[in-house]
Amino acid sequence: MTESRTTRDIQEQIREKSEFVQRLRQAIGEVIVGQQDLVERLLVGLLANGHVLVEGVPGLAKTTVVKALADALDASFQRLQFTPDMLPSDILGTEIYEQQKGTFSVKKGPIFANIILADEINRAPSKVQSALLEAMQERQVTIGHETFALPSPFLVMATQNPIEQEGTYPLPEAQVDRFMLKLNVTYPSKDDEKAIMRRIARTTPKATESVVRPEEILAARELLKEIRLEDRLEDYIVDLIVATRSPQEYGLNLGRYIQYGASPRGTIFLHQAARAMAFLRGRDYVIPQDVKSIAPDILRHRILLSYEAEAEDIKADDIIRELLEQIEVP
Repeated sequence: MTESRTTRDIQEQIREKSEFVQRLRQAIGEVIVGQQDLVERLLVGLLANGHVLVEGVPGLAKTTVVKALADALDASFQRLQFTPDMLPSDILGTEIYEQQKGTFSVKKGPIFANIILADEINRAPSKVQSALLEAMQERQVTIGHETFALPSPFLVMATQNPIEQEGTYPLPEAQVDRFMLKLNVTYPSKDDEKAIMRRIARTTPKATESVVRPEEILAARELLKEIRLEDRLEDYIVDLIVATRSPQEYGLNLGRYIQYGASPRGTIFLHQAARAMAFLRGRDYVIPQDVKSIAPDILRHRILLSYEAEAEDIKADDIIRELLEQIEVP
């Protein structure tokens, strides 16, 4: 088979396999007004086998979106409300002694679901956060002497509230780095808010239809490996990451604002997420815009700001914007 024929076959497969994306968007749109960016980023996480950290004030439909996604996927869903008195066993499960049999049996925790909403993750102490993040990283849980694989696909969407800091345990940078994406969810537009008001006033909330099987997500993941990403775009991804560590090498006067740059995990995640963005748009190749559009969500939690940046009210997004504007696009 010639290379051109192979390329045509891959393109045809991607057109066929990515058809479920429109079905998902439509099903979720029946229950959610707006939040298209959040839905798209959740799909990127699902396709690229990553997890999503969402920061936003209460009442922005974060819970509703992730529940609608699970329903549309016909996937199991669990919502975990994190609290200061929570224990790791409340998430992972525990061994229970059965007195009549004289043996221990395993009771699995709520982590054994396809889609997990970790609500207000920064309200739980560090040992609980660590237990969740280890499960996210390893895709398995050890209870007693037995190890259990988590279901696939497996996506955690964790939320934290930026305006209420009392009684919280902020996630350490090394743990935040485990999340593929960090999203800042903002208030809806005036038009969307009006549509939300009218929909709630006139209709009873309805369940999301199941339109996609989890197997379709797993098949799409395999196809992601076939999406072309040229050498010059790989160089561009590496340049963006290295520029967060050594901005002076790229003629950028940002060094005084950055204490630590992005880790190699950022390189891997940006590479995977760019391919997922191409897939969502029905292409078998990555273009620079795929990288640029997802880069802020990959990088904003991987740039640790200096005291000087905080004093001058410089945010990670400001630095990322400068990088994307100044680093030459291939």
